Amino acid sequence: MHRHLVPNAAPLHKRAVPDPDSPSEIFDRALRRKRRDRAARDYESFVRDHMLEGIYERLEGVKRDFRDVLDLGSFDGVFTLPGATITRLEAGTAFAAASGAIHADEDRYPLPEASFDLVVSIGVLDSINDVPGVLALARRALRPDGLFLGAFLGAGTLATLRAAFLAAEADRPAARFHPQIDVRSAGDLLSRAGFALPVADVETLAVRYAGLPNLIRDLRGMAATNLLPGARPLTRATLIAAAQQFAERADPDGRTPERFEIVYLTGWAPDPSQPKPARRGSATASLAEALKPKS
Repeated sequence: MHRHLVPNAAPLHKRAVPDPDSPSEIFDRALRRKRRDRAARDYESFVRDHMLEGIYERLEGVKRDFRDVLDLGSFDGVFTLPGATITRLEAGTAFAAASGAIHADEDRYPLPEASFDLVVSIGVLDSINDVPGVLALARRALRPDGLFLGAFLGAGTLATLRAAFLAAEADRPAARFHPQIDVRSAGDLLSRAGFALPVADVETLAVRYAGLPNLIRDLRGMAATNLLPGARPLTRATLIAAAQQFAERADPDGRTPERFEIVYLTGWAPDPSQPKPARRGSATASLAEALKPKS
């Protein structure tokens, strides 16, 4: 455990921790923990592995050493960084026990101030109730000029599956898909949380499936199935109809394309040494003059 993550070791940002009785909870926290525990028994990691590659690529472009690292939503704890002390925080009981992580919801644990050089969050922001809150916690947990890197499934993910269920339940649609964050909103969330130099970009991971059961099996193995409270149970008739709709969207070889839209986030804890945009009105040349045709 990180030396700062003990009682009374550092100032805690209790105001940033959400009210557990808030009526604005999007996801069922108890169900989320159960789904992560189910996934831990036979974890399907290919989407998160792809995210990890993207995080490592971004780290390769940063010429500095990170000594104290927080892995926020650590799953099986495979994220590593040579020479770093890594503290892991994980909502699932089984994943936390297997990886030596602190067992807590990511948006409820009061992180100590200015304790980490790097915070990573890989594959969880799309299922956290208070995304602005957890980003604010992460920013405050960073030392000045510390780096935040995140990756999660964003808007447009599972478009084929969504269309198949909408067609299968056209007479009585049910809430089966989570609200999704697009890349522009993700960048705005970084700015609102107080990060400097925020960057958000998106990458598509395309996968082709022989049938709907294969996709559902993968989603269960990722802990990526429906977490909305009070969702209507799936009936056999709905599953059969959705499977038919999914198959009708197949390519000529019988495999149906599905996509995972991975949003990557990069932000820095503010520091006076960072580059700053030029002051408005400080330009010494006129754009209009520069665009005039040369005689």
